[in-house]
Amino acid sequence: MKRFHISIAVADFTAAMADYSRRLGVEPCVVEDGRYALWRNDLLNFSISCKPGQASGVVRHIGFEDDAVEVFREEEDTAGITWEYFNQAAQLAEIRDKFPAAVHKD
Repeated sequence: MKRFHISIAVADFTAAMADYSRRLGVEPCVVEDGRYALWRNDLLNFSISCKPGQASGVVRHIGFEDDAVEVFREEEDTAGITWEYFNQAAQLAEIRDKFPAAVHKD
């Protein structure tokens, strides 16, 4: 399975979580209340984060969740955007590290 990944910054976590759940037609599969949420469907791996001092509406990074990727890696494109490549297990390990209070629903 290969899913496009996009992560954006938000200012109002509660409003953003409700908005993206409605737009994507599914509740997030991982949530750390007030800080981080992740939605996953057949095509998309989408996350939001809310951090003090972080500009809202900014793309934090993009990339691919891909079962064929063995090791998490990042690279920067010519526009300065960070691309991440990872498998599902690597992403979940990173989430557990960065957001230890996150609740996993999948």
